[in-house]
Amino acid sequence: MLIIGENIHIISPKVKKAFADRDSKFIQSMAMSQVKHGAGMLDLNIGPQKRRGVEVMEWVVDAVQEVTDVPLSLDTTNAAAIEVGLKKAARQAMINSTSADPERLNATMPLAAKYDAKIIALTMGKSGIPTTADGRVELAMDVLIPKAMELGIPMSDLYLDPLVLTVNGTQEHGPETLNAVRFFKQLADPPPMTVVGLSNISNSVPSENRSLINRTFLVMLMAAGLDAAIADPLDDKQNEFVRIIEQRDTSTGLGKLLVMLYDRTAAMEELEPSDVDMSDPDQAAVWKTVQILCNKVIYAHSYLRL
Repeated sequence: MLIIGENIHIISPKVKKAFADRDSKFIQSMAMSQVKHGAGMLDLNIGPQKRRGVEVMEWVVDAVQEVTDVPLSLDTTNAAAIEVGLKKAARQAMINSTSADPERLNATMPLAAKYDAKIIALTMGKSGIPTTADGRVELAMDVLIPKAMELGIPMSDLYLDPLVLTVNGTQEHGPETLNAVRFFKQLADPPPMTVVGLSNISNSVPSENRSLINRTFLVMLMAAGLDAAIADPLDDKQNEFVRIIEQRDTSTGLGKLLVMLYDRTAAMEELEPSDVDMSDPDQAAVWKTVQILCNKVIYAHSYLRL
């Protein structure tokens, strides 16, 4: 599982200030911390940056590459800034992102072809995100994959993103997202890659529950065929869930449950109450979280106490 470190993001006030002050040491510290915790790629989200995008991207790419050679994901809607970042990238970079909107598609996907870059392709168009897995697959099959093939971009460099939405108010999208990932892997031979912005699943959820929801959904997504996640590498509990799945570590009750969740999800089956030791708080919390992610129980901030 490729974890793309999400923490250098302009939405953070500290990161925004570091960009404004050109504080290289702060950005470098964030980069190295994520790499030490297992990030295989770093997302550099500079925001739209309509006026100073090129300048900011040049600076941040240089700053990060002074301390690590981990590949970079260039995250902005400013195509000129993306291009300068691609020129400066020491290793194959990723463009985050394009979509099925013709204007955005034609501005960014040719850059991936020109610079031999990976690219995240969001399954959304001008009218927004389709509500069903089939709608997202249709955009991938009719627009995104054909464009990549036209430009000579290999499926190994095309990362389809079904667009994760929060369980708080839009939890019906959880099963559709899982199915979209499953179906994406059947669209070509070899298949395209898949990626999600993981933390979106817990947006507007109380902070104490966010990691649990994120890491439980990640196990289910991995079972559906997910290749990469834009996520927080500093979340040690999340990292432990990934380790358990990758090593199939069933030495603990929680490990047995997570591997069972993975296997059941991969087989398009559901966990049963008899699979869970409800006297184990960790197992009970995973069970309750799976129920909201599968849209079996309506999400509430207090769902773990119910």
